[in-house]
Amino acid sequence: MGIEEYGGGQGPETDVLVVTTNDIPGHRVEQVIGEVFGLTVRSRHLGSQIGAGLKSMIGGELRGLTKTLVETRNQAMERLVEQARSRGANAVLAFRFDVTEAADVGTEVCAYGTAVVVTRV
Repeated sequence: MGIEEYGGGQGPETDVLVVTTNDIPGHRVEQVIGEVFGLTVRSRHLGSQIGAGLKSMIGGELRGLTKTLVETRNQAMERLVEQARSRGANAVLAFRFDVTEAADVGTEVCAYGTAVVVTRV
């Protein structure tokens, strides 16, 4: 598995800019739309869980679980962007992820931030 499979985030061509900061240099916030989020819950199949359990006994990275978490985070972010776009935003400020266990059946990943309309100054 190459390093490109472990990354995420946006590509260079996007109509909704997502940043972790509270502002964007060179831009002015014209309108605050409000909170947006993207949520997904994923579980691993039994074979993967057994493999991860065995691997955890001898140490090392759990690559299957890592890849699943990256895919899950990317899906949550895509849903956040879709929600922001549908509400008329062109940016999301203060972007964060929240990851929790979901009732011992999977991992819940929530991507959230503040949808805004920005213009270049």
